[in-house]
Formats: sequence, C-alpha cells, structure tokens
Amino acid sequence: MEKFKFRNLFDIHWYKKIVIVLIATISVFNLQGQYISKNNYNYLEFQKKPYYFGITIATNYSGYKLNHSKKFILNDSIAIAESSLTPGLNVNMIANLKMGEFFDFRFTPGFAFSERNLLYKNSFSDGTEDKKRFESVFFEAPFLVRYKSLPYKDKRMFVIAGLKYSYDIANNSNSRKADSIVKISPHDFQVEGGFGMQVFFPYFIFSPEIKISQGIGNTLIYNDLIKEANVLEKLLSRVFTISFHFEG
Repeated sequence: MEKFKFRNLFDIHWYKKIVIVLIATISVFNLQGQYISKNNYNYLEFQKKPYYFGITIATNYSGYKLNHSKKFILNDSIAIAESSLTPGLNVNMIANLKMGEFFDFRFTPGFAFSERNLLYKNSFSDGTEDKKRFESVFFEAPFLVRYKSLPYKDKRMFVIAGLKYSYDIANNSNSRKADSIVKISPHDFQVEGGFGMQVFFPYFIFSPEIKISQGIGNTLIYNDLIKEANVLEKLLSRVFTISFHFEG
C-alpha cells in the first residue's frame, strides 16, 4: 500500500473525496436536526446574536508547490528540487457576521509564524543535500464564507471557503544579502477550503476546523544569477491548518 503523504491532501482526488464526505455528513445532520431540536438549548441562545467575535489558536504545516524551469533539465549540478511541509503556529482574531440561518461571513485577521523550505539534492554520486529555510511571520487577512448544517444536540457541521491575502513582515528579499539567496515575494494570495464542527456551550462556541490553502500567485522572485533560483519557474504556497476557534 502506498504511504500517505501530506502533499496528497492537495491532489484533486482528495478534494473530491473530502467534498463527498462533507456533503454526506451535513445531510445526516440536517435530517437529524429536523426531528431533534429540543436538545439545542445553548444553540438557541447564540442564534439571537447577529454577530460575534472570538480568537483562534492553530497549528499550520507550510511548504511550496514547485514548477521547474527549462534550466532544471539542462543543469548538471542539481538533481532534485523539492519542498516539504514544516510546522508553525497561528494566532487570529474572529469577526463573524450571520447571513441567514445557514451562512456566515467571517473575517479572521492574524499572524502566522511558519518556516518553509526548499531542498536541493546534488546530482553527483555523494548525494549532497542543501536546504534553504525561509522563516516567516505572515500578517494574514482571510475573507471566508461558511455554510452550516442544522443543529443536533448543540452541535452542527460546517464547510468553509474563501480567499486570503498574506504579507510576510519578516521577508528579506530587499536586504543587502538578498542577491545571494533565493528571493521570495512578501505578498501572497491563496484560496482556502475546509470543514469543521461547532459545539455550543453555555458561554462560548468551540469549533475545531481543518483547512487547506493553496497559493494562486507565483511567489518566486526570479534571479538568473543563482542556480537554486534559475532551476525554478514558479513557487506556489501551500498550507495545511488545524484550528481551534473560541467564539462568543
């Protein structure tokens, strides 16, 4: 059996499987919620609020999706160029606006502390490896729409999707030493999608959430003078996030 890897989460087949599972799960919750509404005491209290706020604590796994340039095939020193997901931390604020019974608009600005890397393997027989690390502090501004199921025993499932802009305030692409390193743009745009569950308590809502983010813009600043940069054509960010929301 093929070993599971984080990068498989970004394959189109995984998207299809996740969507099917979510649709089936929300359908079950909707059917149950139609017949059992008397057990949603905490939910009914929060339904009176048109908006509420909160905080998010999350862990992220960040990396890049690489596209190699034509020079990668022609070069005689780099055999492999790839990226792996590395862990980080997120802290976000939450502003949630209800749009009817089933939809929310969410703005969740905050900071993401992450490290992304590029791994180069030498084409010679010694197999020398060179890892380029990019430590970042991103200011993030996600704009999201959430669709929720009917409640069942003070719980409800949801799916979420939207766009996110991020700016790396620790980026060194403009420093004096930048001419000797692979340069990454501080600006990035990503599409996001995920799912989770709301659990209603008397004084707050607890919501675990799993989300996948995929960059839609090339973050590589091309430099023909650096071999680690000229073997690449495009770098797209990718992030896998596990979040814990506390709202009230």
